[in-house]
Amino acid sequence: MQIVSENACFGGVQGVYTHSSDACNCDMTFGLFQPAEAKDGPVPVLWYLSGLTCTHENAMTKAGAQAWAAEQGIALVFPDTSPRGDGVANDEAYDLGQGAGFYVNATQDPWAPHFKMWDYVAEELPNLITSDFAIDADRQAITGHSMGGHGALTLAMNLPGRYKSVSAFSPICNPTASDWGRKQLSAYLGDDESTWAAHDASLLMREKGFEGPILTDTGTNDQFGDLLKTESLFEASAARRQQATLRMQPGYDHSYFFVSTFMEDHVTFHAEALYTG
Repeated sequence: MQIVSENACFGGVQGVYTHSSDACNCDMTFGLFQPAEAKDGPVPVLWYLSGLTCTHENAMTKAGAQAWAAEQGIALVFPDTSPRGDGVANDEAYDLGQGAGFYVNATQDPWAPHFKMWDYVAEELPNLITSDFAIDADRQAITGHSMGGHGALTLAMNLPGRYKSVSAFSPICNPTASDWGRKQLSAYLGDDESTWAAHDASLLMREKGFEGPILTDTGTNDQFGDLLKTESLFEASAARRQQATLRMQPGYDHSYFFVSTFMEDHVTFHAEALYTG
């Protein structure tokens, strides 16, 4: 692992690191904020998964999460959204290929050799950060925005016991029924739609649910509302009687102005679960 940068930030350290990934078969980059408490021992961690077109850097610089994480003594991890490099497959469209890994393990060519973002986020990167940094592997929570909200919800429901809490900002809730999902899932996983269900938060909610608290926020003026299928998650949560706070925020859109507005709520929500759950 190599240090790209480390900067003092709210009494802690905001770092950027690269490493050779076995899962993605290329070099990967991630951001990690360590609060001041990490100097004295392992701290809880909140994962933040970003959306389409993003890198590790978008939320790290725009979401304003470090101030609230420092207040709560929580580390933040900002993974990249896909493998990258000259030898990594890509597409001309913004919503497929590099920047659009969709947090799945691709089985189809040309994506399969590198696009193993599920294994990377679920296994490889957690093992790396808990072994090399002062991170408490038993106190993890996860959040994300848009495609990253999809990833956060699906990881949480597929990995029982891993995360104390899950939240999402304007998540893609029902990708098997949306153009933000059907295109990518067919490309990465093939035409057998039975393989897609494990990556659909609304279907997972009906089948499994989540054992801890859930929080989602979506803006009423979200320009991608038809693609997010927010109502599908609401209906599935109600049918399951899931413990969840699912909010529609009046006037907000899909941007990081929206995310940063409600970041304090989300970090505080996770802190309660991480310290008391």
